[in-house]
Amino acid sequence: MSETLFAKHQDTLNAAVAATQSRDYFSPFKENPSPRAYGETANKDGENAFKAHIGADFALQMPGITGKAGSEQSPYGFEINTQYPAVDLDVLLPEMEAARKAWREIGVEGRAGICMEMLERINKASFEIGYAVMHTSGQGFMMAFQAGGPHAQDRGMEALAYGYQAMMSAPAAATWTKPQGKHDPLVMDKKFTVVGRGVGLVIGCSTFPTWNTYPGLFASLVTGNPTIVKPHPAAILPAAISIKIAQDVLVENGLPAHIVSMVIDEDPAKPCTAELAQRDEIKVIDFTGNTPFGNWLEDNCRQAQVYTEKAGVNTIIIDSTDDFKGLVRNLSFTLSLYSGQMCTTPQDIFVPAGGIETEDGHKSFDEVAQAISTGVTKFLSDPERAGMVLGAIQAPATAERIQASKGLGEVVRDSEAMDNPWFKDARVHSPLIMTIDADKEATYMQELFGPISFVVKTADTAQSIALASKAVKEHGAITMGCYSTDEAVLAQIEEASLDAGVALSCNLTGGVFVNQSAAFSDFHATGANPAANACLADLAFVANRFRVVQSRRHPK
Repeated sequence: MSETLFAKHQDTLNAAVAATQSRDYFSPFKENPSPRAYGETANKDGENAFKAHIGADFALQMPGITGKAGSEQSPYGFEINTQYPAVDLDVLLPEMEAARKAWREIGVEGRAGICMEMLERINKASFEIGYAVMHTSGQGFMMAFQAGGPHAQDRGMEALAYGYQAMMSAPAAATWTKPQGKHDPLVMDKKFTVVGRGVGLVIGCSTFPTWNTYPGLFASLVTGNPTIVKPHPAAILPAAISIKIAQDVLVENGLPAHIVSMVIDEDPAKPCTAELAQRDEIKVIDFTGNTPFGNWLEDNCRQAQVYTEKAGVNTIIIDSTDDFKGLVRNLSFTLSLYSGQMCTTPQDIFVPAGGIETEDGHKSFDEVAQAISTGVTKFLSDPERAGMVLGAIQAPATAERIQASKGLGEVVRDSEAMDNPWFKDARVHSPLIMTIDADKEATYMQELFGPISFVVKTADTAQSIALASKAVKEHGAITMGCYSTDEAVLAQIEEASLDAGVALSCNLTGGVFVNQSAAFSDFHATGANPAANACLADLAFVANRFRVVQSRRHPK
């Protein structure tokens, strides 16, 4: 059946491969949660499917199941408490290792076809997954549907497409003929087999439980590695739904379901991630999360190829603009989206002490800071829009961090607890914006996760560029943004971004935002600064997950 699935999905896969090279817009999945795209009852069916998981047992097929656990709570104010199977690693891991042979033997096209089928079926469950993402991460529904559904699926397919390209760089078989002059040529028949490194491990995060999980999952699977997903204990359900779908596809194709498995913390206070990551069977690790644990994985899991996306300090440089209102509107949305709980959200906005030039004339430093503050307040003045865009604060620790940060600078926009129109117990806090002097580097160059931003007063744009570059080089960043009407200044900022190894967005005033990225076109992270040692996705993200092993013989 896997050959049939490859034929079914080959055109889409070829289009995905072409998109990684053209870098133009491409998505096989509809991002609009409309009845026309997903069916008249898809939304209600998905919501009901999510609700059916609340307080219920979630079945997965894995060897070594010992019991059940789970204690998820929605940031919108209610308990989820789905119960998931707990497993004995000493039983599960050897069985996954044994399943490598069957997964290897179906070949590159067989694995690609099965993985494409998994993604297609995951897409059909986008509403169920969207509600699960919403109520574990705290994202607003539209973002949870898009980022947790089609956009995450795009990223999974992107990694799959890169993996397919990398594996196809070697033919499955070849005949080698070496001329020998007067003698008969030397002839060898050679076979080249893609062999995965071993069992893969994807360590999920609480804020983007599918978007940051699918790339590593499908990169490892397509390259021949049975894979465990270890979700964050606060965001298990979106991963579990995805894994159940993947297991169904495997079983239908005569393969062991546990080629894709899930391991959870039986007690969140006693996480098993470090123990699991150091197991000899684990040969590939993908991690998204905090810098200390990401560094620990890199330093202590020498048996595995480790890919990490960690924390950083994202920056904006404002030099000048010919659309000040557009700048303010764009930054207001950027700072508000998902309450700043994105690895791409700007934290430090560098503005010269002497102010900036705009189409409306000169704006002082204080006017710029106040305009951004006022812009955020106006943007959030509609309660329904605020509820959808802000979502909810995923972890109580983030809410506590907002409160604790208020003395770090001069507050120009205080964070306030807000009501959600649909969930009265939701944990909602608006952005905190402060001004600070450039010499207070120890304060604003530490990562403060959540809706916390500084407008940093610099001597001039040259110092803004230098400080933004320093933040990236020393602390890492996924994004850098800038505003300038001077091409020479833009060239200086671009050179600084290249030197620091960070993605740059220039003069965003419309419907594109610095903290959003498009699969198949934007490279998410670079692997060239401390925020990440890998990029989602490129050939380097997939090529070291497998080896080509050859056999050769003289022809009969």
